Amino acid sequence: MSDLLEFARELAAIGQAGITYSRDPYDRERFVRLREMAGEILQLPQYSPDFRWPEEFGYDTPKVDVRAIVFRDHQILLVRETSTGLWTVPGGWADVNLTPAENAQKECHEESGYEVKAKALLSIIDKDRAGYDRNVNAIYKIFFLCEIVGGEARTSIESSEVGFFDLESLPELDPQRTREADIRSAYNRYLKPELPAEFN
Repeated sequence: MSDLLEFARELAAIGQAGITYSRDPYDRERFVRLREMAGEILQLPQYSPDFRWPEEFGYDTPKVDVRAIVFRDHQILLVRETSTGLWTVPGGWADVNLTPAENAQKECHEESGYEVKAKALLSIIDKDRAGYDRNVNAIYKIFFLCEIVGGEARTSIESSEVGFFDLESLPELDPQRTREADIRSAYNRYLKPELPAEFN
């Protein structure tokens, strides 16, 4: 962490996620306390002694889903999601204190075992308008073209298989996470790097 503000921000994000997803009332109490403690850090004199996290979190904004696209010739790296049994390009929700590219790199390493470097922005799309199944949240999806710089294939708590697939014989994709249209659009930009990023 570069400073206490980033440290407190990450603690607050962990606390908020726990409040949102925990079902056990005792765990929820602990996450509420964690979020309060993150605020207490910011009450130090060099920040704001009167600091309090807002009770309401302001204007609702879209969530950000980052994805790492990795090609090997005309094959693409996919992981099988443990939650659905379907395949997707590595990725997930963006974490605080990381850039979008850093998030894509982190997610790819966590889910596939490969260390990658983001090389280009491929697309930023509104999930609903791109034709994905509707979600309760408004979601922006950001796809980065990445290259492997290390690591090796391994599964994780989120992925049960890792593999490269020919574009003409893709496995069944998870329709909430990756569409074939996105893969083909990314491949077109991989072959023609002079093309601009796609957006809608």
